Amino acid sequence: MKKINVMVVDDSAVVRQVVTALLNKAPDIQVLHAVADPILAMERMKTVWPDVIVLDVEMPRMDGITFLRKIMAERPTPVVICSTLTAKAAKTTMEAMAAGAVSIITKPKLELKQFLNDSSDELVGAVRAAAVANVRRLAGRAAPLQPVAKLTADAILPAADGRAMTQTTERVVAIGTSTGGTQALEVVLTSLPRVSPGIVIVQHMPEKFTAAFAERLNSVCEITVKEAQTGDRVTPGRALIAPGGKHMLLRRNGAQYFVEVMDGPLVNRHRPSVDVLFRSVAKCAGSNALGVIMTGMGDDGAAGLLEMRNAGAYTVAQDEASCVVYGMPKEAVKRGGVERTVTLDQIGREIVQQMNSFLA
Repeated sequence: MKKINVMVVDDSAVVRQVVTALLNKAPDIQVLHAVADPILAMERMKTVWPDVIVLDVEMPRMDGITFLRKIMAERPTPVVICSTLTAKAAKTTMEAMAAGAVSIITKPKLELKQFLNDSSDELVGAVRAAAVANVRRLAGRAAPLQPVAKLTADAILPAADGRAMTQTTERVVAIGTSTGGTQALEVVLTSLPRVSPGIVIVQHMPEKFTAAFAERLNSVCEITVKEAQTGDRVTPGRALIAPGGKHMLLRRNGAQYFVEVMDGPLVNRHRPSVDVLFRSVAKCAGSNALGVIMTGMGDDGAAGLLEMRNAGAYTVAQDEASCVVYGMPKEAVKRGGVERTVTLDQIGREIVQQMNSFLA
């Protein structure tokens, strides 16, 4: 079995030591080098180029973002950002995600060693996902991972009973995405006009990072984008992003839609979970909804999208060629939840067209 060759770049000796030990325990991963800064990394990469880089952001001599941009310009390589769990670091990390990083692993300033040990499954999973990601938007090929027991959306709310709520005149768009989704969401949301249907989004992302992500999108989009809070209205020209570490559900009061943000167990190994959001949309919006599933590892959202389609919603998946990882859309297609598959650049147009046809 060919192993995933990893380079760890972090100025903390503790992080380098612990991350190296954790990754080397995985049978399909080996750490080639663990170095203190990008300058040393570039020297080592002259002889052996890694499959995946685990990269800190704030480092001496050269920061992680500068290094990332250099790598992406010279030889695009999957990068997992390992960043401190602070609001300041979150904004910087969003710049790294925009520059081409695949995903984020968070680390606290205190009790670092224990945290990394507790998060070993997340770290190994992020490296495996990055290894099959294609940063040039060509779908990765990899052997399937062994299945792991996981909770479904039943852990948060029961399935629909077959009785749809009364139809309203408001259209709702629900989007679910994971690995590669930060860049994909920017493509979709920046393509939408100010007058667009209300949008609810789950992007798999750690706590504290979604607020900075929403702020960045809000600064470049015509529509308003914000991190969701319980009671926020879902209105035209507004996109609400589920906070990291919380589930988000669509709720309805009469003809008005709003969201509820809540705690709960991991669903499909995620919180927020796309399945939880999609199930709530199926129950509350039914045929008033448009469901979109985009790039991501795993199958979160596949069951929920099928529930949406069965409730009368129009459903769309991102195609394989434009995905960073063709996992979630592939599984949704396989289960029969997808009505139409389109390229990433066509998703915004699909949203607008469906809104216009709904109003016609």
